[in-house]
Amino acid sequence: MADDELIRLAGHHGVATRYEDWRGRETAVSRDTLAAVLAALGVDASTPSSVRAELERHRDRARELPPTVVVRRAGAGTAGRIRAALGGHLDAGAEVEIESGTDEVLAPPHAHVPPDERSFEPLDGLADVPPGWRGLRIRNGTRTRYTQLLVAPGALTPPPRMWGFTAQLYSVRSAASWGLGDLHDLADLADWSGRELGAGFVLVNPLHATEPVAPVGASPYSPMSRRFPSPLYLRIEDMPEYADLPAADRERFAALAAGLRAREGLLDRDAVWAAKLEALETMYGRRRDRDPRFEEFRRREGAALASFATWCAISEEQGTTDWRRWPSGLRGAHDHGVVDAPRYHARAGFHEWLQWRLDGQLAAAQRAARDAGMPLGVIHDLAVGVPHGSADAWMYSASCAAGMSVGAPPDEFNQRGQDWGQQPWRPGALALDGYRPFREMAAAALRHAGGIRLDHAMQVSRLWWVPEGASPADGTYVRYDRDALLGSLSWEAERFGAVVVGEDLGTVEPEVRVALADSGVLGTSLLWFERDGRGRPKPPDRWRELSLATVGTHDMPPITGFVHGDHIDLRDRLGLLTRPRAEEEDDHRRQLADWLAVLHAEGLLSAEPAEVAGALADGSDAHDEEIVTALQEFLTRTPARLIGISLADAVGERRTQNQPGTVDEYPNWRVPLGDAEGRPVLLEDLRARDALRLFRRART
Repeated sequence: MADDELIRLAGHHGVATRYEDWRGRETAVSRDTLAAVLAALGVDASTPSSVRAELERHRDRARELPPTVVVRRAGAGTAGRIRAALGGHLDAGAEVEIESGTDEVLAPPHAHVPPDERSFEPLDGLADVPPGWRGLRIRNGTRTRYTQLLVAPGALTPPPRMWGFTAQLYSVRSAASWGLGDLHDLADLADWSGRELGAGFVLVNPLHATEPVAPVGASPYSPMSRRFPSPLYLRIEDMPEYADLPAADRERFAALAAGLRAREGLLDRDAVWAAKLEALETMYGRRRDRDPRFEEFRRREGAALASFATWCAISEEQGTTDWRRWPSGLRGAHDHGVVDAPRYHARAGFHEWLQWRLDGQLAAAQRAARDAGMPLGVIHDLAVGVPHGSADAWMYSASCAAGMSVGAPPDEFNQRGQDWGQQPWRPGALALDGYRPFREMAAAALRHAGGIRLDHAMQVSRLWWVPEGASPADGTYVRYDRDALLGSLSWEAERFGAVVVGEDLGTVEPEVRVALADSGVLGTSLLWFERDGRGRPKPPDRWRELSLATVGTHDMPPITGFVHGDHIDLRDRLGLLTRPRAEEEDDHRRQLADWLAVLHAEGLLSAEPAEVAGALADGSDAHDEEIVTALQEFLTRTPARLIGISLADAVGERRTQNQPGTVDEYPNWRVPLGDAEGRPVLLEDLRARDALRLFRRART
């Protein structure tokens, strides 16, 4: 095969043929990997002749009008930017017209109007073009062409400086929740922290949809759908239908809930879902005539809701959510009218109703946050992807790359690379669809929120694709249209008056951080990773302003566990250390000593650093409280616009929520909020204040 031709073809489709590894060495991507990735993009690179044929096809397509045009708003200059983006696709004398109305997702639906029946006006002469999605019509003589246009905001307005709690909602239980933290608990957490502590936001884990049948996956970052939330978070007693139940039913469900609350140890999603499902089915069966508000919700959500609800119904019928194991006639959401099949309508209606009730409780949580004085309220988290056998992969199969998984190349800590088992979007297919699946996903998360956190912000720029059956080390990067994805995200945020935070930790291209900042998207500053070129902790005045600043992350133990080296013990016990334990401990002590010295120099730590380090080495907890509050106070001295205080840190929790590199070896995502001894801490304990001894009210 002619390598130069294959390299050119890969470049045309955004597939990297070389990359720099974690040691700084340039690494060539194999021919087999390039051919497999290109095949997933619908490009045949199996033989030299097919490569040449695809290059010819690309030359032909390059002359076609792009399916989506994205520009950033520039006042009177916006029209000029639109013309510039069309560039060589405009023939001499071509007239460019822009659609008068916008075409937004999750807006009240209108009857479909063919492009040639829509209202257009000349682009030339417009004083400005407001942000939003519109159609473009290009006419030249008898030839008329159409494309989609997004005018994205110039930049989002940065939020005022504020602090807020970060929490894994499922772990934050109350005396009234059914064994898992729910949306009522979220409303109470926001109300209490906003009114009594002056918090400006509460950032929670992804609330994405989980499996409708057991076993229910524990990881919030490996959901069945990013487009819809999980009914696990419904508060049963807040359902309007609950009050209409006969007393015997209410007593039965109260007993179910009491049994879940009495459970000790790890969180059990299967038990919680089984109990809630029984109650929800009973209420649905006793509901009154269809509410017109429910019908309006169904119309607004459109085909995506019908598809998701049908996937839930088929999953229950088949006993598995993995549609790849279903009968062949059911494996495509749009095959043979699966979604329209009458046999699934009744059960799909139940799952549509669950989503409607979730929409109401999500709205109530955000309303409670804003009523408590929070400028932002709830910030939702958006996972990077979904598994291959998920609802989204079934619903959006045409936009997903078959036979590919998202992962990460080898690095210092994962020298074989990582395969996350999540299916990536196909860049070209997204563009053809006007990025609608991505826009709907973002809009659904932002509709009842003050902000959104984008897990692994590189998902808007490039992702590491791993061919099915290959080692993660044998993958390559595939580039996405960053301007289009960032523009879509920032427009949805502006439309809903929200902020966007990008998790830009780890290996991130410098230009991505620049693009995020230029769009008004906040970055993420993690205290333990904030070091200068010499490896020393950054002083607070050298931190980024446009960022969310936190001490740690959900993949690390809380502060108390970290300073005591619990993560080293755990990784050693699980066989995850990549170097001798003694080296890990020496490195940990050096890094900790650096931070203790900085805290002492800042006047935040009264005891001498050597004394504190010695006490930690001896296993003493004498300085734990001072260390935790000092680190929290340090964050307030940075210029960061948002300061995130982990609720787990505030109550003295030592256990980590997630240990990367494990599945069942550690109870990931199943640890209830507890104190330093592992005793459960409920929301009522927080209100009583005894559980917050390690919290100092953040001053911003």
